[in-house]
Amino acid sequence: MRWGAPERADRDRGPRGVNAGTPRARENLVGLPCTVQGGTSDVSLPPDGHRPRVASGRSFRHRLRCCITCGTHPEDVFRHDKPAHARVNSDKSSTYGSIVVRTIIKGKTPAAATPDPAPAVRLVTVDDGSDGQRLDNFLLRELKGVPKTHVYRIIRAGEVRVNKGRAAADTRLSLGDVVRVPPVRVPTRTAEPDAAPPREFPLLFEDDALLVVDKPAGTAVHGGSGVSFGVIEQLRRARPQAKFLELVHRLDRETSGALLLAKKRSALTALQDQFRQRETGKTYAALVVGSWPASKKVIDVALHKYLTPEGERRVRPVPADHPEAMRSISLVKVVRAFRGFTLLDVTIKTGRTHQIRVHLASQGHPIVGDDKYGDFALNKALAGGRLLPGQKFERMFLHARRLSFDHPTSGERITLEALLPAECATLLAALPDPAA
Repeated sequence: MRWGAPERADRDRGPRGVNAGTPRARENLVGLPCTVQGGTSDVSLPPDGHRPRVASGRSFRHRLRCCITCGTHPEDVFRHDKPAHARVNSDKSSTYGSIVVRTIIKGKTPAAATPDPAPAVRLVTVDDGSDGQRLDNFLLRELKGVPKTHVYRIIRAGEVRVNKGRAAADTRLSLGDVVRVPPVRVPTRTAEPDAAPPREFPLLFEDDALLVVDKPAGTAVHGGSGVSFGVIEQLRRARPQAKFLELVHRLDRETSGALLLAKKRSALTALQDQFRQRETGKTYAALVVGSWPASKKVIDVALHKYLTPEGERRVRPVPADHPEAMRSISLVKVVRAFRGFTLLDVTIKTGRTHQIRVHLASQGHPIVGDDKYGDFALNKALAGGRLLPGQKFERMFLHARRLSFDHPTSGERITLEALLPAECATLLAALPDPAA
């Protein structure tokens, strides 16, 4: 056969007269590796290195139409010296057992990722915000994202030093201490879609040591339990320059009023000690259902915290001899009586979860709008505007209106007042007097 274009029979028909255009014949086409793609071949290839499309079981010479790997049309003549290894109608092709790499034609090679810079040893000087803090907690803040197990491992290994000496995890740091933080690769933090939006809250007091804000109802003090963020997360975002900002105490999400935060660790520990020793004063305004007896001034009922089958936190009154009873004391004073409602001042001597709400409900006078321990039918009527024409009230009427404490630096007694929110004042103005 002369070198040139293949005859039609050679081009269209496979070995032994099988039509190469049929699916069965196409299954038996032999694929030999293409040297352009880094393979080898039994075919004598020209310099451009394409591999031919060859029908199995046949030795022939002709110009090939295209390379079956890259699809180009070579200009030179290929010579097929050896028959393919696979037989017609066999289950294995001639490339069985060989490695064929198929590169995407004209594909772009991905750029190599730039490695993160290697971490280095850091020497961190303890400031006011970390004075008195445990070493492990200090490191957890410095190495955010590093697992706790790794933090404790580097402490035990002696890689963390305080003033050039080994230190235990419970070592208390002092102002001016120098902490050696070993090189630890911290994962890159990306912005989360539900990150807290920065927000400032109405201020009742602020200085270098602390601040007191007027928290609105419906805002949690911190994230957790299905809440992405709260007051503390929003304040930190609004004050990125603040080195330290922590909650001193907590308020329920549905409760509004005075909330105390510390701007220094020394202030935090001093104020929390006052709360534990019951040296602070916290008075709440609460509107309850019914006529509260003026003679009822002290509620000393033990409480027990538990979880519902749905996993929600609840509190209930229990006898004092209950194995998990927590003694709880609330002082109650009648401020104003209305027809069907009573406005109370409640001062708590203990800070139990939901203490005021459960104490008042246990006496038969739940707080208006309480969705856990209240009168649900009455709450619904108030929220829908059916109880008081033209007046809707859709929150719990519990407001931390007064907060007293000793300043952690000066020792001065500070008393702060948070005015009733507008919706609460509007509701009181709409309630009728007892004689009306």
